[in-house]
Amino acid sequence: MMSMDAIVNTGFTIANFTDTSGNPSASKVYRAARIILAQPGLVGYFGSGSGVASQEQFWSAYGLAKAFWELDLDIPAVIRLGGNTEDRAVDILHRMSKQLHAPVEGYRKSDAPATIAARFAELVAGAQSAKWRPRPPRVPKFVQDPSATMLSVKNGCVWIDTRRWAQIRGAVEMHSGGLLVDRQGAPAPSLPDDEFATKDSELLACDVECRLAGIEGFYLELDIPGLNELIRKAG
Repeated sequence: MMSMDAIVNTGFTIANFTDTSGNPSASKVYRAARIILAQPGLVGYFGSGSGVASQEQFWSAYGLAKAFWELDLDIPAVIRLGGNTEDRAVDILHRMSKQLHAPVEGYRKSDAPATIAARFAELVAGAQSAKWRPRPPRVPKFVQDPSATMLSVKNGCVWIDTRRWAQIRGAVEMHSGGLLVDRQGAPAPSLPDDEFATKDSELLACDVECRLAGIEGFYLELDIPGLNELIRKAG
């Protein structure tokens, strides 16, 4: 509520209030961001946590980073992810910002809501009244390629460019926590299919980290029923 008051006091009208508290997965935050950014006319993306959250904040940062990249965000974003692993969360957002057309700034629990709301106002003013136009997500070229490896997950699938497996293997094994391993020069799950299918957050982290490393070889496709169709009709 303090963050809502701060952004309203800075002169903005809230277009959407979305609560992802309660230890959200990276995939939940990703889907929430995608839905929020299905709205036209936004001048910026503002997110602020309580600052005392017990959950690992880097999961939320990964979810936001994936959504922002897929939609090629071109309006400013200010995100406060205070709590456990907040430094890692801020670093993820900072690195992703370098790949976007608009600034994405991350803040910690020591940054007051009024402070980040004022910074948000500065960034929006600097964008010269640019307004968001919803769009379908961009998808890497190797997705659907016959040479790609496809693995099912809950409400989606993972696509891996097998030709680039040697380049991304180290990052994938690290950030997936060993969920994906090398077998005869190709990626393979280390868990039974039903267990592997529930690990979408860890796989989302691989998606983001490979992209931040400059290697387009790993993509997590997560379904949001009806959203892309809605955007296409509105456009």
